[in-house]
Amino acid sequence: MIHVKSAEEIELMRESALVVSKTLGMLAAELKPGVTGLQLDRMAEDFIRDQGAEPGFLGMYDFPNTLNISPDAQVVHGIPNDEPFREGSIVSIDCGSIKNGYFGDHAYTFAVGEIAPETQKLLDVTKASLYVGIREFTLGNRVGDVGYAIQQFCEAEGYGVVRELVGHGLGKKLHEAPEMPNYGKRGRGKKFVEGMVVAIEPMINMGTRRIKQLRDGWTILTADGKPSAHFEHDVALVDGKPELLSTFAYIYEALGIESDEELEFRKNPIAL
Repeated sequence: MIHVKSAEEIELMRESALVVSKTLGMLAAELKPGVTGLQLDRMAEDFIRDQGAEPGFLGMYDFPNTLNISPDAQVVHGIPNDEPFREGSIVSIDCGSIKNGYFGDHAYTFAVGEIAPETQKLLDVTKASLYVGIREFTLGNRVGDVGYAIQQFCEAEGYGVVRELVGHGLGKKLHEAPEMPNYGKRGRGKKFVEGMVVAIEPMINMGTRRIKQLRDGWTILTADGKPSAHFEHDVALVDGKPELLSTFAYIYEALGIESDEELEFRKNPIAL
């Protein structure tokens, strides 16, 4: 069942999403060679609590940490550890928060120092595909329209689109209906209605779309060991159009990146 949100609920969810956005921005400034995932995890937990929120992932389904940290060939759900990040790696950080009883949940894949051009292209295409998908989240469209757009965009570059892991509705629960696959057929699946809130999150592999799971029961890896990228936004359907609740602006401020990529999906600009 899809839980439609009121305008007031959507604004509360924006607060939850921005807790995560600000946390990812803080982490962007700290992530560098030699830093460990456990160090970032402790920083993130404290930072989230300092904003009057609670970590959304900690203890969820018995997950042991605040962040999912997934370097290189890890797709998602990596468990933070004490292995230092290396120059030339990429690191996907997925973060959740709970504030006012609602979840925020979004993700970004970071470069650690200088990375190979082909890896940078994977990041660029995956992030671009996120907005390609968001553009299809409009009144009267369907789940398959978003998935089809992402799939076509990424497969045209020769990349593998993960099938087993999907985006989802968001609200008082982390995972609500509908599931939001990054593949599909136009005109199929649940129809989008005013007040829906979803997390759209392409998980795109440089090589095969196939994956495997580590014995820890959490970490998902590409089957061929090639890198994977993951970007995620929280999006509400407002006045028939997609409205971003999360933002990468805090990340871009930390990294010195200028971008207008979010403007078409935002009624009011983010005030940093």
